[in-house]
Amino acid sequence: MSSPVASVAGAAPAGRWPVRYTLIALCVLATFVCYIDRVNISVAVLAMQEEFGWSETTKGLVLSSFFVGYMGFMLVSGWLANRYGGRRVLGFAVFWWSIWTMLTPLAAGMSFAMLIFARIAMGAGEAATFPGVYNLYGRWVPQQERSRAVAFLTAGIPLGTLFALTTTGWLVAAHGWPMVFYCFGVVGLFWCLAWFPLVRDHPREHPRISAGEREMLEAAAPQESSRGPVPWGRLLRAPAVWALMINHLCTNWVFYILLAWLPSYFRGALGLTLTQSGLYAAGPWVAMFTVGTLSGYVADAIVRRGVSLTVVRKTMQVVGLSGAAFFMLAARDVTSPDVAFGLMCGALGTLALTWAGFLPNHLEIAPRYADVLMGITNTAGTLPGVIGVAVTGWMVEATGTYDAAFLLAAGVNLFGAVVWLFFGTSRKVVD
Repeated sequence: MSSPVASVAGAAPAGRWPVRYTLIALCVLATFVCYIDRVNISVAVLAMQEEFGWSETTKGLVLSSFFVGYMGFMLVSGWLANRYGGRRVLGFAVFWWSIWTMLTPLAAGMSFAMLIFARIAMGAGEAATFPGVYNLYGRWVPQQERSRAVAFLTAGIPLGTLFALTTTGWLVAAHGWPMVFYCFGVVGLFWCLAWFPLVRDHPREHPRISAGEREMLEAAAPQESSRGPVPWGRLLRAPAVWALMINHLCTNWVFYILLAWLPSYFRGALGLTLTQSGLYAAGPWVAMFTVGTLSGYVADAIVRRGVSLTVVRKTMQVVGLSGAAFFMLAARDVTSPDVAFGLMCGALGTLALTWAGFLPNHLEIAPRYADVLMGITNTAGTLPGVIGVAVTGWMVEATGTYDAAFLLAAGVNLFGAVVWLFFGTSRKVVD
């Protein structure tokens, strides 16, 4: 089996594992840890709701509070990564959110306000994940490997989600809901022990990199000497940046409502048990992982055949958003758990094509400021976590079904597809 990122001539001596592969693997693991800590509450909240007597609206506030901190610190984390480097920013961020994950049961036992504070603090730490990674990818991942590297990075999302959904129900049943937060928080602390010794901000700083790999990466990376103040005005005036912001928001709408509400949907709307709800909710994330990982390979292969990078990005994004919208519309009025399971697999599977659509675009249109640009667009991309998750709870409580929420999600996706079709591009807009 080949390495997860195809080798490039001169990257490393034959038989030697390129250093950038280790960095990519640890970034994928960071995303995995990020999502097991984020998703565990989607299942644990069912037991917490019973214990504390929360309404559906209150539960929605608990689930959405995380995104207040996440969105609020997104721009700050992008600037910090650009200023101080992804290694320090991401390493501290994982440590921070792991501690707050472990403090969640204590906060919930103190008061509802303290629980909300703990979730916001945890979200603030996780805000640095993608800006920190994109800062490192700008130096460590050459152009011809970016679709795959970003796809593998994003694969940590469904993998973490799948792990959390399949283990949280068992942990809650066997040991109580607080144990979930203790166990998952420790994982991030172990990740930190590997991160700092093995990762450096720049290839020239790494003691174990080969001369060939270092030269190849330094030739491909943006020149550090040409970095200046962040060109906020030029970024925010570019139509391509606004298309990217809108598509980050639209793509994440379906993603976040399913991330937060799938277990509740299978249990409340379709009558499954807590354990069954976690298992049924896990399947769509397997579909997302499979399709998303393959999308990176397919996109890079098409580009190598001479197809315009812009055409590839537009095709992947538009098909992904439109396909997810179709499945969300089809899921309305479904009463069979098995049919609902298949439609949710279809929704997240097709949505994963966007991993080779808008996600690598930050590294293409503003390579020196991809970390800052990720902070900008992911701020917009977090609005569905704050608004969409809470609005879904309100719609479900008001109507007694998920039909209106699914219809809204489909409309948001179709709007994003139209915007991307007209304004998306892979041409550099900021030098």
